[in-house]
Amino acid sequence: MSATPFTFGSLPLAQVAMVVRDIEAAKAKYAQLLGTEIPPTIETAPGSTVRMTYRGAPSDARAKLAFFNLPNIQLELIEPIEPESSWHEGLPEHGERLHHIAWWVEDAASAQVSLEAVGATLIHRGDMGEGQYAYFDARETMGVTIELLEKQRTELRVSA
Repeated sequence: MSATPFTFGSLPLAQVAMVVRDIEAAKAKYAQLLGTEIPPTIETAPGSTVRMTYRGAPSDARAKLAFFNLPNIQLELIEPIEPESSWHEGLPEHGERLHHIAWWVEDAASAQVSLEAVGATLIHRGDMGEGQYAYFDARETMGVTIELLEKQRTELRVSA
């Protein structure tokens, strides 16, 4: 971990994600709005195959994903298949909505320290090849969930 605090200000925002109830319907609407082709749907592997944790416990949740690669950012649509994930959390009560904003980072462990300093806690993570994705709940302090995307996995601390 570096002695200099990690800052997000020099990094481009990588992704905005929406959680949806019906990914096929959502893909059609967003494709029409964006004037693009409808992207394919990708179904994630069971959480147990990617060492997924949700709120500190192993999770076997899955989701359907679709990605719109726009000029400056990626728009991700997420339809949860099972509960026990941040993807499903709040969907029944609050409906379709913004799920997260994401940045690609080279040192998620250092970024975690900065996120914790603003009241964000690690709630959901999983392996992604040699890298990982990790969601930090900053809804109480910043009104949003933040995702870190990392190509070479660093070890994250489970939030208390």
